[in-house]
Amino acid sequence: MKNEVDLRSFWSIDPAICLQELASSNEGLSSSQAKRIYQESLKTKRKIHPWEQDVRLFLTQFKSPLMLLLLGAVCFSAFLGDTSDVIIILFIVISTGLLSFFQERNAERVVAKLQSLISNTCQVIRDNSVQVIKSEQLVPGDIILFKAGDIIPGDCILLESNELYTNEASLTGESFPVYKSTELSPANSSLAQRKNALWEGSNVVSGTAKALVIYTGEDTVFGSIVKSSNDKVETSFEKGIKDFGFLLMKITLILSFFILVVNLFNHKNVLESALFALALSVGMAPELLPAITTIAMSAGAKRLLEKKVIVKKLSSIQNLGEVNLLCTDKTGTITEGAIVVESIVDFSNKESEYAKSLAFWNASLEAGYSNPIDEAIKLQPGMSGKLPKKLGEIPYDFIRKRLSIALEGEESLLVTKGAFAQIIQICTRVRGNNGEIFPIETYQEAIQNQYEQFGIEGMRVIAVCYKKWESQMLDKSAENEMVFAGFILLKDPIKSGILEAIDALKQLHVGIKIITGDNRHVAHAIALKMGIVNPIVITGEDLIQMSSAALDIQVKRAHIFAEVEPQQKERIILALRHSYTVAYMGDGINDVSAISVADVGISVENAVDITKSAADFVLLEKDLSVLIDGIKEGRKTFANTLKYIYINTGSTFGNMFSVAFASLLLPFLPMLPKQILMTNFITDFPYLSIASDNVDEEQLAWPGKWNLKFISRYMIIFGLHSSLFDIMTFLLLYYVVKAKEATFQTSWFIESILTELFILFIIRTHKNFFKSKPGKYLLILSVFGLLITLGLPYSYLGVEFGLVPISMLQLGLMLAIVFAYILTADILKVWFFRQQRNR
Repeated sequence: MKNEVDLRSFWSIDPAICLQELASSNEGLSSSQAKRIYQESLKTKRKIHPWEQDVRLFLTQFKSPLMLLLLGAVCFSAFLGDTSDVIIILFIVISTGLLSFFQERNAERVVAKLQSLISNTCQVIRDNSVQVIKSEQLVPGDIILFKAGDIIPGDCILLESNELYTNEASLTGESFPVYKSTELSPANSSLAQRKNALWEGSNVVSGTAKALVIYTGEDTVFGSIVKSSNDKVETSFEKGIKDFGFLLMKITLILSFFILVVNLFNHKNVLESALFALALSVGMAPELLPAITTIAMSAGAKRLLEKKVIVKKLSSIQNLGEVNLLCTDKTGTITEGAIVVESIVDFSNKESEYAKSLAFWNASLEAGYSNPIDEAIKLQPGMSGKLPKKLGEIPYDFIRKRLSIALEGEESLLVTKGAFAQIIQICTRVRGNNGEIFPIETYQEAIQNQYEQFGIEGMRVIAVCYKKWESQMLDKSAENEMVFAGFILLKDPIKSGILEAIDALKQLHVGIKIITGDNRHVAHAIALKMGIVNPIVITGEDLIQMSSAALDIQVKRAHIFAEVEPQQKERIILALRHSYTVAYMGDGINDVSAISVADVGISVENAVDITKSAADFVLLEKDLSVLIDGIKEGRKTFANTLKYIYINTGSTFGNMFSVAFASLLLPFLPMLPKQILMTNFITDFPYLSIASDNVDEEQLAWPGKWNLKFISRYMIIFGLHSSLFDIMTFLLLYYVVKAKEATFQTSWFIESILTELFILFIIRTHKNFFKSKPGKYLLILSVFGLLITLGLPYSYLGVEFGLVPISMLQLGLMLAIVFAYILTADILKVWFFRQQRNR
């Protein structure tokens, strides 16, 4: 590659020079050239080896303030020569870190596998032929072909364009489509003014183009922005988790500092007091929360993949669990999506061979946005003859809603096909069945009435028109004074099983609203077939007249939004989000803005690239039953994540608070620091298995919702309940049994762990615990933890932790207290969640 010309201002340089500098041509690169350039680019990038990634992930397990403090305590103990404490604390810290590391590594691998399933492609000219390659394999010098719906995968200069409009909102913030042409731009022009340049991160809204790739990857404008920015958009659940974590952290640190000061004031051992306060911090803090949420979400993503749902953004699984309203287009979701041409008729509803030919030519020769309507028209019987020569094309866009093809034949024609309203407005004449031409004013009302009748009958209708074409500039201005040729009647029947799917959504307390560009009459007919009684339909025209305040009210009443423009879809979703958690499902370019602003964006595997890119989830089948499975999995993930939060705010927090309180009154520490850390360690194993736990159907029936007030109320009630039994244990051991220091600590060690293990089985369900089956791994690891807890005081290792054997009477008393705790906690739990449901 030559370096004589600086391509940094490529928009101001003749494309021929750019081709020369990149050793390319109008026929593109050869495969061998492209391979060599691609391999050279890989050499310049530093490859991160898997082991290096693993090391980084492992080290992140110890970056939290509490873990760093524990490591500091290890160093402090080593400095004072307390070898046993050093070994024990270090063992627990490293083991906990390894436990989280292996779980998170597995989670990351699940995400990587999911991401590999969704890859964007592009059309390039290589070896003088059009090839489809993965976008990441694109190299400078490639000639790339664009059509509506394509994502632009690199910074390019236009070689050819036809009515090309792109969306550059991701770079400029300008939401309106930008017109592009091959005219050179000044070197000092702003990014938005460079009309002949296409930018990575933008997408083609309409039209077609041929362009030369100048930069890819980090060398693009978009790549440099991504590289310099570490911003991450938080989901509502992530924000709630973070706020909750900070709240507990503050409470924990304040309480631990207070305990440290009081113990030092009471002349207790400085090192023991410091380690005790630190161990309390670890015991009370939700240190496993990030790992639990990641593991729960990755497990959910894996289950979703088995149910044909690809998760693109892992954190959005929690949002899917919150969804209580689904908005979707009807085609392919409510209806079969296999569009069939019922007939092609003239304005008087008579079969028209001429209109059929015009529609066939237009559909067969268009080179822009591929769509199922054109595919259906091309399948018309008797239409497989020789096509006329194509002179040019005015591509479809979502403003004009029509597509024009210029044809050369016995007489040259401009044939236009599109939405009825947009076709009729450019027609001044109408063609009769015998070929006679009449002024359209004579039949305007009859044509309109016929169109509405088709809609009432549930037909989707588009129209076709034409005019004689004389050699002139082919652009949008040519679409005028045309002859109305006829209606194209399309049939897309309701899917079998759709009524059952809608009923299943209702059982999940998820509403459904249809947002479509079809006319109001078709939409009304579809609503009736869906079983909606007296459906309320709001049209795009109605939306124009509505204020934002009125819209907020009306969107809740409406069942269907019809005849809406893409930007109106966005406005509808934003209004609905004031009252609902909204999922939007779509597959077209006109759905991108709505998908982007919804709480959860959903697309399908065969959608255009830009729509899949904007979505959080991609369905391998465009089927509501698949989405229903996805919502259930989202709720399951949400519920399992909350279980850990409930445990941490209930029993764990209550136990640690009680230990802290007892330390103020006892002449010795109620539990040694290493015993507190061991308590935390033993209970971590079953807690990490929460992600795979079973979830009751009753919990899946309602959307999950992050509610910090509810969790705070839960923490107070169950924390006090836990502390009450801890105080009973404290009074029994110290004043009745007269337990000595080691015996007291061992007994409380056993009681603390058992209550934390058993409360998990209580809290994991909203009904009585014996009516709900726990997950296999949760049960196995809890039993394992129980056996370790009961056996540790009688083992050699127990001595290292300061534990001693206790009498059968003392053990029986501890088990009796735990049994009473289980019964009362279960009763309290059922009452608490019933009160919450009533609220």
